Amino acid sequence: MRSSIIPDAKRPLVFAHRGLSSIAPENTLAAFKLAREKKIPGVELDVHLTKDGKLVVFHDHYTGRLAGADGLAPGKEAKGKGLCLEDSTYDELRKLDIGSWKGKEYSQERIFLLSELFEECGDSFYYDVELKSHVKQDYGLEAATATVIKAARGGKGIADRCLITSFNPVSIARFKTLMPEIKTAIIWCVDDEMMLPLQYGAGAWIGHADFLKPDHQKVGRLSSLRWRLGGKEVVPWTIDDPAEARRCLDLGCSGVISNRAHELGLL
Repeated sequence: MRSSIIPDAKRPLVFAHRGLSSIAPENTLAAFKLAREKKIPGVELDVHLTKDGKLVVFHDHYTGRLAGADGLAPGKEAKGKGLCLEDSTYDELRKLDIGSWKGKEYSQERIFLLSELFEECGDSFYYDVELKSHVKQDYGLEAATATVIKAARGGKGIADRCLITSFNPVSIARFKTLMPEIKTAIIWCVDDEMMLPLQYGAGAWIGHADFLKPDHQKVGRLSSLRWRLGGKEVVPWTIDDPAEARRCLDLGCSGVISNRAHELGLL
């Protein structure tokens, strides 16, 4: 029998993608506070492990897109530009303005720690924590994430409100050995940087995923039926159109991840 993810939460599950990122700059405390203000029940976020072992909330592996780099204006695609999260210290990263690209009123937004988010928001949300790792090697990301979750306090405990997800099946399998009680999911889409089998969800078997997190374009009548018959709940990303959200939910998905979670008519 399928074990429900976040079993006590109202269905459908609704996650604000990187906080309420259609309004505030992504993965900033401002974006998460705004999601809380709008009474969105869940948030999706991304974590990296810095050079000095700090677990920070940020999406890209480099800071250039949000903070600018080498004459490049913030807000522009900047793969490989700026500071590499894994090769930088928290103090170095903390100095960067990651909010001004979205508006001058966000100029004080800085990269922050996952523990700070848990301290600020506690049991206001259920959390989809995405592990940002593209290597097989164990450099401590999963262990650091487990440590922060175990140390957090909020209501019945943050662990009861957390999901762990990743594009990297090795990463979620490794995390599962540390905190088997937390549900994990594989993420996938069509991307030339991914091995072909992973573009079709094969990471779910490699990583022993509990549920599935595909690009919403992968959700169809047959695929949804196949996943559900296999006992897997499905939470697709990133859906900003109410009609598309309803289509996926009507096909049996348990929830949605959206930049505009407050506008989908699901709250």
